[in-house]
Amino acid sequence: MSTSLAITGAGGRMGRRLLALALEQPERFAVAAALESAQSPLLQQDIGGLAGTNPTGIMVSSVLTGQPQVMIDFSAPVATRQFIPLCVKHGINMVIGTTGLNAADQQLIDEAGKTIAIMQATNTSLGITLLLDVVAKVAQQLGDDYDIEIAETHHNLKKDAPSGTALSLAEAICRSTGKDLQRDVVHGREGANCLRQRGQIGMHALRMGDVVGDHVVHFGTAGERLEFRHVASTRDTFVRGALKAAQFIAQARPGRYTMRDVLGL
Repeated sequence: MSTSLAITGAGGRMGRRLLALALEQPERFAVAAALESAQSPLLQQDIGGLAGTNPTGIMVSSVLTGQPQVMIDFSAPVATRQFIPLCVKHGINMVIGTTGLNAADQQLIDEAGKTIAIMQATNTSLGITLLLDVVAKVAQQLGDDYDIEIAETHHNLKKDAPSGTALSLAEAICRSTGKDLQRDVVHGREGANCLRQRGQIGMHALRMGDVVGDHVVHFGTAGERLEFRHVASTRDTFVRGALKAAQFIAQARPGRYTMRDVLGL
């Protein structure tokens, strides 16, 4: 039985690829709705055009129609804040990949999780999901004798920095080592007195060209350095993970989930 989907930001980079890969697998997915803002010039266009496939008869809309099982949302925080109560109202489970969400947004997701199933991830790559586990365990074992630096690179149109994935890596390390994300993470360095403090986690963001996503976690001490790197060369990496998450969340009970749950970790 296929999983019926509503895809937000249908005209965006992720939205178009979600449509394309979902339409390629009709035995697994059925696109019930494709949403864009009320001001979008794409309204009433067939989603086949956005996905690079034949016409489907499904048009881009600013209004949710039908009763999809899962909404996949890779939009913007201001839009996600509107989609969450909409899904709660209609009993639609959610996969949220929007980055740049604040503490109030997280509380909104927590509250919604009492009614619907929500899988939220800053990165839906299966590789990143495993990397989060790895760097947390390494940081715990090595301790503060090893300096930790996180560097992330993305395309020059990305708005938020550091990336949600870089923050997730820092959060995973903090949880495993008893550190505090606000207190112990230093974002960039500038000035005459930037001597590194023991136990700090450095965070650095680069923006250039068309880089899809490149994350490196460095562990360095006198005499050796370990580097754990994840490179995404196509957005389809995230799309496949999001679709896998949609299949999982369609059958899940109300609650808040992560990609770890999707992989059964």
